[in-house]
Amino acid sequence: MTINEAQDEVIEEFAELTDWMDKYQMLIDLGNELQPLDQKYKTEDNLIDGCQSRVWLQADMKDGLLYFTAESDALIVKGIIALLIRVLSGHTPQEIIDADLYFIDRIGLKDHLSPTRSNGLLAMLKQIKVYAVAFKADE
Repeated sequence: MTINEAQDEVIEEFAELTDWMDKYQMLIDLGNELQPLDQKYKTEDNLIDGCQSRVWLQADMKDGLLYFTAESDALIVKGIIALLIRVLSGHTPQEIIDADLYFIDRIGLKDHLSPTRSNGLLAMLKQIKVYAVAFKADE
């Protein structure tokens, strides 16, 4: 599945819900479905700067594709990183670098996050792109 196909799938799922409380619940459910991050990856190096909550993000390259695992101590933030992983994990660094992540605006996520969570979302996106650039440089 391409990044855009994954984004379109997320947009469709969120479109089925009209109430933002239901959408927040969907984010929480997505976060709860995340596999727990291995304790060895809960390091300062993997902690994302710019998030009010604690968010750890680990990136690994396998067969030319970048895979992300993450964890957060905040339920909605954990759901947001789960969404980002769902859309971006399993793609090449170049695909991730080039991705236009339109789903964030289309599902209304930015409009319904507090300023601190919006900053956290931007910090998570930035860190994912930083990993992609770093792994691309190693190719």
